[in-house]
Amino acid sequence: MSYSLIRKKLICVLAMVLLSQTLNFVQAQEAQQQKHKAPLAKLDLKSGDSIVFLGDSITHQCLYTQYVEDYFYTRFPEMRLKFHNSGVGGAKAWDALARFDRDVAAYKPKYVTVLLGMNDGQYQPFNDMIFETYYKDMKELISKIEAIGAQPILMTPTMFDARAARLTKRKRNPAAIELYNSVLAYYGTWLREVAAESGFGFVDMYSPLNNITLAARQKDPTFTIIKDAVHPDPPGQVVMAYALLSDMNVQRQVSRINISKNAKGNLAATAKGGTLSDLKQTDVGVSFTWLSKSLPWVVPAEAEQGAKLTKLGHRMSQESLSIHDLPAGRYELSIDGEPVGQYTNIALARHIELQSNAKTPQYQQAMQVALLNKERNEGPVKNKRNSWRAFQRYARLKRIVEESGQKNEQNLAKLKAYETQLKDHEKTIKESEAADLALEDKIFKVNQPVARKYVLKKVVVTRKKK
Repeated sequence: MSYSLIRKKLICVLAMVLLSQTLNFVQAQEAQQQKHKAPLAKLDLKSGDSIVFLGDSITHQCLYTQYVEDYFYTRFPEMRLKFHNSGVGGAKAWDALARFDRDVAAYKPKYVTVLLGMNDGQYQPFNDMIFETYYKDMKELISKIEAIGAQPILMTPTMFDARAARLTKRKRNPAAIELYNSVLAYYGTWLREVAAESGFGFVDMYSPLNNITLAARQKDPTFTIIKDAVHPDPPGQVVMAYALLSDMNVQRQVSRINISKNAKGNLAATAKGGTLSDLKQTDVGVSFTWLSKSLPWVVPAEAEQGAKLTKLGHRMSQESLSIHDLPAGRYELSIDGEPVGQYTNIALARHIELQSNAKTPQYQQAMQVALLNKERNEGPVKNKRNSWRAFQRYARLKRIVEESGQKNEQNLAKLKAYETQLKDHEKTIKESEAADLALEDKIFKVNQPVARKYVLKKVVVTRKKK
């Protein structure tokens, strides 16, 4: 056999081997791609579903959780969800594991939002060993959430406001002040990767807080929504609630009403989010009855700045009304006989938004819901969370005694005192939940939409005599 023939055969064999390897590699890649999960894009909820908000003191504040609840109470008044705040001040991922069975699993959640990391980083520049502990405990926590059939929604740690930290009287390590916000960014970036690879929900709490703060400081260098550097104030917690709901792609609009003349010159309406009836054109304007399916999302007065910073009403709660073909002039809109504003025919043709108008009966009804829920969170919900704070102290000390063998008299005496303190723990939980439920029953009486009478009348302008 000639050398050239042998060479050709060897090249053919080599080509076949390379082709086979390439095909195997492509098939392996395709198989790997098939295993990839799409991250959770939106919440799928129905009456009876349970949501647990798991976290540390920022969740224990009962604020962003409260505002998220307000959204659901007003947007879906026919759907009764079960909300459980599982935040404890000072908690790290390990602490969440210690109370998981009774404080998370017992509520049979469909979704568990997880906001941890602020304490896990221990308020110091990045440390590999500290992160490894957080990594291990978070992975175990996520596994436990999946094991009970729930979907994790991982949320980045919030912002550490270094400028606010420098202005407080509390002494902190200057290096920690400078670098800790960056440490939290690293923790949050890791969580995003976990969520993306595993198909979990993901919420970026970090960026909105930082971005809003940076933009506001261009006008006011002293601006902050985290006065103690760690715990967002009510406006900052609105930013957090907005981030959670926005990233989970919830329903953004309350209603849209569009009224114009049809080809025959008669008034006709198209509407979303409710039922419009009894549409009439008068010599001086228009009237109709509107039964909405929901109420606007509003927050208590102390949190209103957060609604403005996020443009909450326009972006997440729009009540749009447009009326076309009106004669030129100014018109007064009243709802159920109460004037709520005056608008030009041009503004009405473009559309007006009513969701943030405190004069409307819908806004006032929604505010009643928000204030009842504020009472619920500041009372029974927070009372239950405070009881879990005592459990956390007990669980930490017990771990120290068992793992390090520090069974000295002082530690054993403290453990006994904690055990005595926790004798009424279960009783406190049940009593708080009964009071919680009673207030929620009130909320579901107040949050039901009712038919409203809209009347638009042209304003007669009288000129003053000279």
